[in-house]
Amino acid sequence: MASGNNQVFDSRFMGIDAFKSKIWLASPTMHGDEQKWVDEAIRTNWVSTVGENINEVERQMAAYIGVEHAVALSCGTAALHLAIRLAGEKLYGIPQVGHGSLEGKRVFASDMTFDATVNPITYEGGEPVFIDTERDTWNMDPAALEKAFEIYPEVKLIVVAHLYGTPGKIDEIRAIADKHGALIVEDAAESLGATYKGKQTGLFGDLGAISFNGNNVTASENKDSNLHKLSR
Repeated sequence: MASGNNQVFDSRFMGIDAFKSKIWLASPTMHGDEQKWVDEAIRTNWVSTVGENINEVERQMAAYIGVEHAVALSCGTAALHLAIRLAGEKLYGIPQVGHGSLEGKRVFASDMTFDATVNPITYEGGEPVFIDTERDTWNMDPAALEKAFEIYPEVKLIVVAHLYGTPGKIDEIRAIADKHGALIVEDAAESLGATYKGKQTGLFGDLGAISFNGNNVTASENKDSNLHKLSR
């Protein structure tokens, strides 16, 4: 770790210089119609969890992505939580009241991502097993995933993220999941608009989540993040 004057306090970082310039994540901007729509939502008293704006976001996103249904939630973390909860119930049945759908179960997860990808696993009582990252895309390494199945062959759920809008090697990951009878929850929160072999990310898993967080495409402080359930 280095301070503002580049003095190194952690010997592991000795000899590593800070970047002279930064590539910033995107920040929200307003350009005309956006302000009009925000004002309209307030004027019509639909600053809520329901309303025509949310219905339209769901409709447009389902059409854009190419799925039958999309469901808007409060944030991307909530979308991932619902996806992981549903996956756990599909795999292991509906849990008793007060219990998570993944209690006592291991789940494979990307090791280089935001904690929102992994937190819902623990919310549901599961144990994340982190899969190494490969060099090409900085996403889950298919070779490491296959090795993980050798160690934990009982695992039936994989949570894979597409980091910073760059799709992972999803064909290989999908093939490994199918080989072992595992479901995939696809965290495409950062990759709305990114495609893999011409297909929108979020469509390769059994359940997928996209997000309108301010670092990609914003919708008023992440209020209209989406979970879409996929038919395979």
